[in-house]
Amino acid sequence: MQTGVMAKRSGGDGGKLWGGRFTEATDAAVERFTESASFDSRLWRCDIRGSIAHARMLAKIGVLTAAEEALIAAGLAAIAVDIEAGRFRWKREFEDVHMNVEAELTRRIGEAGKKLHTGRSRNDQVATDLRLYTREAIDELLGLCAALDDVLLTLAEREADTVMPGFTHLQIAQPVSAGHHLLAWREMLARDAGRLRDARKRVNVLPLGSAALAGTVYPLDRKFVARELGFDAVSENSLDAVSDRDFAIEFAAACALLMTHLSRWSEELILWASPMFGFVRLPDRFCTGSSIMPQKKNPDVPELVRGKTGRVIGDLNALLVLMKAQPLAYNRDNQEDKPPLFDAHDTVRACLEVFAAMLPAVEFDAAACRAAAARGFSTATDLADYLVGKGMAFRDAHHAVGAAVAHAAARGCGLVELPLDDLRCFAACIDEGVYARITPEASLAARNTYGGTAPRQVRAAIRRARRAPKERAPADR
Repeated sequence: MQTGVMAKRSGGDGGKLWGGRFTEATDAAVERFTESASFDSRLWRCDIRGSIAHARMLAKIGVLTAAEEALIAAGLAAIAVDIEAGRFRWKREFEDVHMNVEAELTRRIGEAGKKLHTGRSRNDQVATDLRLYTREAIDELLGLCAALDDVLLTLAEREADTVMPGFTHLQIAQPVSAGHHLLAWREMLARDAGRLRDARKRVNVLPLGSAALAGTVYPLDRKFVARELGFDAVSENSLDAVSDRDFAIEFAAACALLMTHLSRWSEELILWASPMFGFVRLPDRFCTGSSIMPQKKNPDVPELVRGKTGRVIGDLNALLVLMKAQPLAYNRDNQEDKPPLFDAHDTVRACLEVFAAMLPAVEFDAAACRAAAARGFSTATDLADYLVGKGMAFRDAHHAVGAAVAHAAARGCGLVELPLDDLRCFAACIDEGVYARITPEASLAARNTYGGTAPRQVRAAIRRARRAPKERAPADR
């Protein structure tokens, strides 16, 4: 009777590497429902890299012989070659990237392959793979941010003297340098890169060695593995190490903020390229036409960046909701952390790449920008500042200029077009010198404080940015 039970068990596990406990094969529908190799196979490089480091450590502590460790490393390297070449067949019955690789390794090298999983669980294995992946994703995005930073600095320098209207409430406010506006975009990007670098510090902690949830009885040298894989530290608590995905959430949050900034840039490019503004011309190769209206030139690239921002915000939300109600330690829910993580990475990468390619070819129409800056009484504040220079209190100057603006609006002209006698009706101290103070160019030049829009300050800011060391992610040790 006992023999029959053992036979039933050995034949009912469907070849699963974990199947010893089970007396019947997994239902085919459950197998389809629970598999993740269809998407987590993307982690294969990280998985193989982590397994090689784990094998080296097992040999170091005497769990594997040197020959076994060499056999495992060679087997994993050969599997990597086959995956890279597209020759590897992912099997749904092995569920995920980890079991597919391990099963194939055991098939190729035999008994030594079965020893690889000593002292670890898929729980700490996948946590390690995800941290390796996220670290690489951060490093890639930081490189793309640095490239886009260079593009913005070059474009800002080119447009330092271009006068355009600055807006508040989407109403013309004061003249600004187009270069200054582009440097505002750069400040957003710099903070985004800073958030990615900061997140990397918390990503770069090794969970391997935590096993399923409680650690392991084997005398693992976790710091050795950390050095092999370029981690700065090892995790302090095994329960936390295998169960939390806050590092992925933080990465997605940084991505969502970065995309939010790219969306704002896109919105401005879309407006500026509209004939209603006419500030910029987008290159034809980054636009599309209409199937019915032959005159159309649609800014599809920035529109799509604006649209893709929603999916990255959705990726962040998906990860937050996934994690919010999980008890310690690992739960199968966390299988679903990978699609939003991968999608956030892919989407941000594509958007950074397309912006870096598009922006150098954007042409500002300096005449259209200057004409717009001259509308809407954009130099009214300069007139008020002029009156303050004549000894008037700012609030009184503000009131006088407001009255002058109302008078000019009634006449259908700008402040600079009002006769001197008209201007003096609002402040007797005004003289002929006022006209040199209330042009858009004069307004720009006057704002010469550190960080201001004066072309001189724009160029100084560009010089400071170029002198600053490029803070890229550290190379793996």
